[in-house]
Amino acid sequence: MNSLSEFVHDRSEPDPSRIVGEQRQLLNLGYRMLGSLAEAEDAVQETYARWYAMTRQQREAVASPGAWLTTVASRVCLDLLGSARARRERYVGAWIPEPLPDRTEWSSVRGAGDRSDPADRVTLDESVSMAFLVVLEAMTPAERVVFVLHDVFRYPFVEIAEIVGRSSAACRQLASSARRRIRAEAAPPVSTVEQASLVRDFKEAWEAKDIKSLVGLLDPDARMTADGGGMVGTVLRPVEGSGSIAQYITHIADKAPGLRLLERSVNGLPGLVAQHSGITVTVAAFHLSEGRIDRIWAVRNPEKLRAWKEDRPH
Repeated sequence: MNSLSEFVHDRSEPDPSRIVGEQRQLLNLGYRMLGSLAEAEDAVQETYARWYAMTRQQREAVASPGAWLTTVASRVCLDLLGSARARRERYVGAWIPEPLPDRTEWSSVRGAGDRSDPADRVTLDESVSMAFLVVLEAMTPAERVVFVLHDVFRYPFVEIAEIVGRSSAACRQLASSARRRIRAEAAPPVSTVEQASLVRDFKEAWEAKDIKSLVGLLDPDARMTADGGGMVGTVLRPVEGSGSIAQYITHIADKAPGLRLLERSVNGLPGLVAQHSGITVTVAAFHLSEGRIDRIWAVRNPEKLRAWKEDRPH
């Protein structure tokens, strides 16, 4: 698909900067709705393709291009979420949202069509934490779109109703249902400093293959979910229990000599990156509860790791 700059330069547009300026907002919206940077980029491209498919007169008649683009992008995401459910049912193993690095870790080489300008990147805040995105995955497509538009981006229900083609009352009910899902999974907030310290201890215990220390850092009912997408070897079902997780990850260390663990920001929170021969092979996100790690999400699908740099020096 053509890049946005190609669309802009190929067609006459009275104020292209006004249109291009919406790109970051749309990408942020799309990632939260879809949990995939690649799918969010596709949704944004499709949105701009529809904009430039209109005649110049039709574009000039749009009172608020930003509102038009948001409406179309949201509808595209709603359609993608419906088809994504079917695709993810056929997915090999667990499907985990695509992990995002912070700005210093973002790869500048993501292949043809890459848009590496900082303005195109996703803003990292609590609404893109892995735990939050995983809860969003459990919502219906309509719940997710309405919740993201209202509770994350603060769009009024009257506007959301126009976007999703439902009544304001129905949108309020969807948002309320989504909030209940969020509350059901909510845990007491943990400071970034506390999480960083615990993740560092976990890293050191993993490197030392210290099973006893690993078990002590994990909640007894901890769960680790891995996503290899059928492209690399990984456990297909969640590993449950602190002892099982400790045994499993030390087994991984034995099978992959030379594995290098790095402390990195993952979706805005302290996490770990595993590199082998200078290549990022796993990105792990963590969730804490009562001073212990109770959830680990390990993404190994290489298609979801394209945004991560290789061989970053200390």
